[in-house]
Amino acid sequence: MKQIVGSSLCDDGLGLETNFVAEQDSAWFAHRYREDGVRGGHVIKLGPGNDTAARRALAAWPGGLQIGGGISLDDAETWLAAGASQLIVTSWLFVDGEISMQRVEQLSACVGRERLVIDLSCRRHGDGWLVATDRWQTLTKTEVGPRILERLARHCSEFLVHAADVEGRCAGIDAELVQLLASGSPIPCTYAGGARHIDDLNRVAELSGGRVDLTFGSALDLFGGRLVAYADCVSWNRAQES
Repeated sequence: MKQIVGSSLCDDGLGLETNFVAEQDSAWFAHRYREDGVRGGHVIKLGPGNDTAARRALAAWPGGLQIGGGISLDDAETWLAAGASQLIVTSWLFVDGEISMQRVEQLSACVGRERLVIDLSCRRHGDGWLVATDRWQTLTKTEVGPRILERLARHCSEFLVHAADVEGRCAGIDAELVQLLASGSPIPCTYAGGARHIDDLNRVAELSGGRVDLTFGSALDLFGGRLVAYADCVSWNRAQES
């Protein structure tokens, strides 16, 4: 398992910034989440050669983890059969820089709306945000906003949105993007990028009126960070459920 700076991703691997490389394998983390009842963790295959590790994680907790990274209509059912609770899909849904509603509808019909998470990870562009595909390297023409969120929500059960410009840098969340997602998404939405303090959980909850969830990455001690304790996050989640 690696924790990287998302904005440094590139096809040739040059310039990639890695914050942490775990000694434990993917199954170890999956077992940990299972023991703590942390559902919906993301297994993301960033590049080739990750299928075996991804399968180990899913096998360690069938039905407890989502998977993304190059998922398409061709292998969607295979990954569900391997134990994924839901599929996280981005790049395959885009054709010539635009979201393809035909592909969205095909995939949703194949796996079921409840099993599909559409990833709209994005970068700032002017006064708004454009979806970024191909491991956040390619800006599309699709703007993140209420119109596209409402349209896509008919075909998926959740949105995952990384603020790619701040991902992995522990420099603070993009509050404006969180607010946009809260006001525009009619379905559950998870935001990732820049979180650096346990209080960011409360801040995102307040900014979004409880409509947007937050993920931690590089800041988390479980991933080599020094800013946020994994145990505190588990306790926070349990407090919300009680």
